[in-house]
Amino acid sequence: MQNGTVTPTGTARPTLHDVAEHANVSKSLVSLALRGDPGVGEQTRLRILRSADELGYRSNALARSLREGRTMLIGAVLSSLDNPYHVEIVAGLEQAAEQAGLGVIMVHGSKDLDRRARHLDALLDLGVDGVVMIGSRTPAGQLQRAARRTPIVMVGRSESPIAGIDSVRNDDERGAALAVDHLVGLGRTGIAHVTSGDRPAGRARRRGYEAAMRERGLSGIRIIERESTPDLPAALAAAHADGVDAVFARNDVEAFDVLDAAVDAGLSVPGDLAVVGYDDTVLARRARPTLTSIVQPRQQMGALAVELLRERQGGRTDDRDEVLSPSIAVRASTAGWRR
Repeated sequence: MQNGTVTPTGTARPTLHDVAEHANVSKSLVSLALRGDPGVGEQTRLRILRSADELGYRSNALARSLREGRTMLIGAVLSSLDNPYHVEIVAGLEQAAEQAGLGVIMVHGSKDLDRRARHLDALLDLGVDGVVMIGSRTPAGQLQRAARRTPIVMVGRSESPIAGIDSVRNDDERGAALAVDHLVGLGRTGIAHVTSGDRPAGRARRRGYEAAMRERGLSGIRIIERESTPDLPAALAAAHADGVDAVFARNDVEAFDVLDAAVDAGLSVPGDLAVVGYDDTVLARRARPTLTSIVQPRQQMGALAVELLRERQGGRTDDRDEVLSPSIAVRASTAGWRR
């Protein structure tokens, strides 16, 4: 290899020129492909990536960032590691970022707003090319200040649209209606809603549940608030005795709590109680009984967040709010349990 740079150890470091010769393309096309430019054909891009891999080429990220004013990195700020939904959003985000030639730095802000603010500032100081906020806990003013330095996309539902911020979210009202429709179709009419917290998505799901119940002529609207219900097994037993034969939970995590509490209360699922969750996380398929859940298209949401960041980097100035339609995955917690 004649063009490679000689390192202090005496080995030759492959260059863009070496990759271009190996792939039989121009040096500029190699550069575009490694940046994830959409103008490069998929077959050509894969050939170039294979050549780079075979030669052991690694780009000099520091030199490139100084030259182009970009780090080719995006930040992802999670509000929770307890809920698999957030982690699965990051998986979709990473896959889309990798295809675009971008790296991802993930930080966990927990539910501590000060901690999230520190992590966001740290990402901005690193010069990331954009940030994806997963969850809606960060105040609007803080997001707008950050957006003056780099594009910001929120995956989740905010109180109201935030100027200068793009968003990707699920149609939560529709998702709640899907849950109620499914349960009513099974002959369940005593449907309770288990919820907690005061986040916008949770409130939207509660509104969707209540509206769907009214539209179907079901007067037994029953809300079980987790904060004011320390003994969930007792609450479920009392609700069942009062005619409740189904539960729609705010998310899968709370649906798992319902499944546990039903066992403690001596109630069978789905015999005594049919249970529907929300998010369709990987754990929904591992619960026993497996959990019927409203599906948020998490891979698509992560990919859309990357697309919106790249559009902003490309000069788009108008705000976009992408609302995706949910579906339902029917499993044993409503459809019957077989050993």
